[in-house]
Amino acid sequence: MKKYFAITVLVIFSVFQLNAQGRGVKIGYIDMEYILQNVPDYSEAKSQLEQKAQKWKQDIEAKKVDIAKLKDALKTERALLTKELIDEREEEIKFQEDELLDFQQKKFGPNGDLMTQKAVLVKPIQDQVFTAVQDIAEAKKYDFVFDKSSDLTMLFSAKRFDISEQVIRVITRAEKRQQMTNKQIKAQEAKEELDDAVSDNPALEARKKALDDKKKAREDLVAQRKIAAEEKKAAAALKRQELLDAKSGKKTGTVTATEKNEDGATPPADGKTTTETNPVNDIKADKAAERARLLAERKQALEEKRVKALADRDAAKKAKEDAKNKPKDK
Repeated sequence: MKKYFAITVLVIFSVFQLNAQGRGVKIGYIDMEYILQNVPDYSEAKSQLEQKAQKWKQDIEAKKVDIAKLKDALKTERALLTKELIDEREEEIKFQEDELLDFQQKKFGPNGDLMTQKAVLVKPIQDQVFTAVQDIAEAKKYDFVFDKSSDLTMLFSAKRFDISEQVIRVITRAEKRQQMTNKQIKAQEAKEELDDAVSDNPALEARKKALDDKKKAREDLVAQRKIAAEEKKAAAALKRQELLDAKSGKKTGTVTATEKNEDGATPPADGKTTTETNPVNDIKADKAAERARLLAERKQALEEKRVKALADRDAAKKAKEDAKNKPKDK
């Protein structure tokens, strides 16, 4: 407690000094736990460590089952055993229990393998975080940067002072640069400067978001027009095919002899219909039916695509409205 009190006093004294010099104090903070959860290398290593811990727990449970069996066997056979055999079995059970306790302490104790490997796992990431914090503080003139997840109690912290995302970006960028050429690195640095400027300027960020929304709306409109044009083209092709099939049927197709009655009906005088068929025309009719089916399927697919585009546009519009109505941090 004395240590943290001394640090607090030192911070307050420094703040008074800066205020006396007429310059405002710029303070930020990070959340180390959040950063560790979002660094890929740490997440992968943590998963492997958790698998080891799970294996150790299974070994402990298996050992407990073995000890329980020894105790049950001794309880059942006690009346038939001599005192020497009873003492020998009890000593064996005690040895197994002590061995289990030692294993638990070795794996899960304060200085056990789990804590040691966790420290080894976290140390490189912590070093990267500290380096990134120093770079950000120097570049953006921060006077103080605290760790929200440390022992230092923060009764309130406004989100706009949280630089955890900036730290994650710095660490991620460093990993990506290792696989880039010099030209790609320069292009990436220019993009990073723009992203940093946007993140530091709420007005610029809002403007960029508005431009992105307009771009998305234009893309949706173009997609809808394209779908409508394809539907119109498919409908025209289907109609043209129907006309060709009808024309082909008149030339080589079915011939039916009919006569109209006085009431407008068209059965022949003897009640029978005479039909002459042509095998070539049957083949053409089958091909026409297949083409019609394919065109119908294509039309249905285009309709489904149009409906999906409309749904995506409505979802984007709703997300934009929700973001607009969301209360901002003060």
